[in-house]
Amino acid sequence: MINAAGQLLLRGRSRGVRPMFSSGLADRSFSSSASSSRKLDGKVAVITGAASGIGEATAKEFVRNGAKVILADIQDDLGRAVAGELGADAASYTHCDVTVEADVAAAVDLAVARHGRLDVVYSNAGIAGGAPPATLAALDLDDYDRVMAVNARSMVACLKHAARVMAPRRAGCILCTASSTAVLGNIGPLAYSMSKAAVVGMVQTVLEV
Repeated sequence: MINAAGQLLLRGRSRGVRPMFSSGLADRSFSSSASSSRKLDGKVAVITGAASGIGEATAKEFVRNGAKVILADIQDDLGRAVAGELGADAASYTHCDVTVEADVAAAVDLAVARHGRLDVVYSNAGIAGGAPPATLAALDLDDYDRVMAVNARSMVACLKHAARVMAPRRAGCILCTASSTAVLGNIGPLAYSMSKAAVVGMVQTVLEV
């Protein structure tokens, strides 16, 4: 269900917080089945790109399993509609442009202010970018910068501000959406594939921070 490049389980160590990679844990923990329910009772999550697509589906699954969610997106009408469908007790919508660090920080702070804790940050917002260039020489760097800002830099902001809140508690989970294009190469728009490769690299890099 969740197309995640990696999951960081933040656990306290002598030198601070040491993230541990656990592949497949997202599927085991959050996948839907007839026999599973309320797996996330008492948990609080921030989900970016939650007004539609994977983010919306994830938010609904989290709520079905008992979590409280902050839906962070720039699609205000859609986001408010999803929050309304999930119910005021379970979901809140906040406008969040993930390319603006202050917006990401505010979404994290909203979760803590409203629910007193933050257990999961799912950095999911992303864009495909423009049409693939005919040649590498034709790559539009303005489009590249825009895609990287949304798909890669925003995830650094999510990692940073999730850790800011989770590290003192020595507990938490960070998920980042990547893509098969990250490892299979140019099977999608060039800038998109590069951005998703960056996501995989940054998750691997911060594992030992």
